[in-house]
Amino acid sequence: MNAKRQALGRGLSALLAIPESDERSTNDNTGTVVGAIASIFVDYIEANPFQPRSEFEEQALNELAASIKHQGIIQPITVRKIGHDKYQLISGERRLRASKLAGLEEIPAYIRFATDGQMLEMALVENIQRENLNAIEVALSYQALIDECKLTQEQMSEKVGKNRTTITNYLRLLKLPAEVQLDIRDDKISMGHARALITLDDTEQQLFITKQIVEKGLSVREVEKMVRIINNPEEKKIKKTKDALPENYKSIKDSLIHHFSTKIEIKRNNRGRGNIVIPFASDKDFDRILTLLKENK
Repeated sequence: MNAKRQALGRGLSALLAIPESDERSTNDNTGTVVGAIASIFVDYIEANPFQPRSEFEEQALNELAASIKHQGIIQPITVRKIGHDKYQLISGERRLRASKLAGLEEIPAYIRFATDGQMLEMALVENIQRENLNAIEVALSYQALIDECKLTQEQMSEKVGKNRTTITNYLRLLKLPAEVQLDIRDDKISMGHARALITLDDTEQQLFITKQIVEKGLSVREVEKMVRIINNPEEKKIKKTKDALPENYKSIKDSLIHHFSTKIEIKRNNRGRGNIVIPFASDKDFDRILTLLKENK
């Protein structure tokens, strides 16, 4: 029970805990011990076929390669042994690629046993824990863990160190139209915008508001208000009724606008209380309005 608790929230490190079979295993006559760290020729390492991410930013890789040239590899990669002088990458693809760019012939690696299912699971968990993933990439990785690794949301919560509500919120993004998901991926709209859009049932409304967000730079609060009015049209009717001016007030407002040659605001509640606001643009404009007021005494 205690051992299980200690594993919660540790993510990839928990998955990489050395199993008993790894601790006591060696493999053929190469001298590499499964369950230990060894220096391996980079040419002996195959890419991870289960790596969910295929694009790596070139500038970031070059910067990492420069750091590796100067400081070396600080954190070993993780591989599994699949034959004599043959390994398959489990995690650390950026480090491996940058090491090749830096001209390294060997790289420190932690060697372990892993099934195909474990390989996929570890690759997905590492992918989720990357800091530069956008919300859609995280959501797709969560969905892959559910579909491919047969994990429940509770099990996934333990492996990635996130609460179930967070996981659910990400998975709900995948119910949005593809166009909206692309805008989330490209950082045109935020996670907050997306969470508001999810509560709409109509795809056309979701697409329309998304377009408004991108074109007009609407805030999350503005989008939440739009969505609330769409979902609760009665709220809009009540507000209109509350704010509506009687017809005689409207004609008086028009007369005041004409008289003062400026915009006039008349606010009145249902009890008949309110105020008249006469804005002015400058001190000179204020004196002009004041003169007009005195003339009408």
